[in-house]
Amino acid sequence: MKKSITFRGMEHSSVIENYANEQLDKIEKFLTNEREPIFLDVVLEAHRTHSYHQAEIRVKTPDYYLISNYEGPKMYDVLDRVIDVMYNQLKQKKRELIDQRKKADNYKGA
Repeated sequence: MKKSITFRGMEHSSVIENYANEQLDKIEKFLTNEREPIFLDVVLEAHRTHSYHQAEIRVKTPDYYLISNYEGPKMYDVLDRVIDVMYNQLKQKKRELIDQRKKADNYKGA
């Protein structure tokens, strides 16, 4: 699994990076049995003049390509929210893939 955390418009913060890694454990555990390669890209962006932050997560695997964005005034809250949204998207997509496989297995033909 390849993971990258990018800081835009702000200084690199090891505290925020550690927090992001702790929160990403939830997604990493979800993806443990997925086929390789797995890419997790996190982009954290702070607005220069306002107390306004953005976070984006991209998950790319052979089965998934999902992007989650969230914006708000507090970086930690934004990070929590974007990870929760991504986790829910992954669960939903996995359910859809399982349903598709079940339908394909049950197809008897004409």
